[in-house]
Amino acid sequence: MNQNPTLRKLLAAPIFAAGSYLCVMFLLLLVIGSSFTDILKQRAEVAGLRTMLEQLEGRKLATGRGQGIGVAAPAGSPFLEGETVTVAGAALLHRVTAVVTKLGGNVLSSQIDLQGTQAKSGFLTIIASCDIDQPELQQLVYDLEAGQPFLFIEQLSVQAPASFASSGEGKLRVLLSVSGQWQGAK
Repeated sequence: MNQNPTLRKLLAAPIFAAGSYLCVMFLLLLVIGSSFTDILKQRAEVAGLRTMLEQLEGRKLATGRGQGIGVAAPAGSPFLEGETVTVAGAALLHRVTAVVTKLGGNVLSSQIDLQGTQAKSGFLTIIASCDIDQPELQQLVYDLEAGQPFLFIEQLSVQAPASFASSGEGKLRVLLSVSGQWQGAK
């Protein structure tokens, strides 16, 4: 193969080899630096998402040596407590009444359903009719379903008084069905 003598001298020169080596090293360092900054950005994004998740769950992650990562759980039993089904039903009624009165509402009537369709699986249900102001309705639902024991709103029916449309004042009439599970006598 015939090559240009000038090109042959240039390729054989140590300066050309050193320059090529430095260019390749510079490109490699540039790639490594770019990868490192991408990793740092991803870690920051994960930390931000983790913080958002903690806020959404309303819980704070707790870490300790040898314990790993744990999540704070609500205190108490997830089941309705009571020696008999009647006592457990009364406890459920007391919880609903306490939440409604705490929010400034009144319980107009209530009924404990011990023979309902879910009674065989240990669920007790109460049906309560109450009056409550409109801004407290969301807090009522949250307070009943959050915490221990686990309660579930099976049905929620809201009726506004006739004067509510024009003035926006007056208490809402709320009919709700709340259930919780009873484990039975211990």
